[in-house]
Amino acid sequence: MATLIVNGSAQEVSVDPNQPLLWALRENLKLTGTKFGCGIAQCGACTVHVDGQPVRSCSTPVSFADGKQITTIEGLKSADGTLHALQQAWIDNQVPQCGYCQSGQIMSAAALLEEKPRPTDADIDSAMAGNICRCGMYLRIRKAIKDAAATLPVPTVLETEGQPNE
Repeated sequence: MATLIVNGSAQEVSVDPNQPLLWALRENLKLTGTKFGCGIAQCGACTVHVDGQPVRSCSTPVSFADGKQITTIEGLKSADGTLHALQQAWIDNQVPQCGYCQSGQIMSAAALLEEKPRPTDADIDSAMAGNICRCGMYLRIRKAIKDAAATLPVPTVLETEGQPNE
């Protein structure tokens, strides 16, 4: 038995602790936005956040995520249903073609914007390097990330570094 705190809600799942988190999310919790791509953590389609960090859920055992905060693509939008800035930018830039990799792409981009609210091209390339898009939408993905970044507030120095010493 494991307790997965998914999108803010604690869920008990009775699975083998070595089972990949992906299958607990998809099969047990019916959160099918996270996709199975390669099964060896190479394509990025299965990316979710565990305690704010992007992880490949196809190769992450449930035991690693037990008791931790997990965010899936379903958890990015706000409680009132408003899309995350990245989700809206993806639509505005017509990023999805087949759409299969997009939830993983968005989750990697969301982690990037949490770390670097105004990323450079090099930052984007580095953060997104592990996400494969078979349709080749990389230029649209970069533009969508930049567009989303432009709409998000930039944290102040106090928010990012804590209170100065007095």
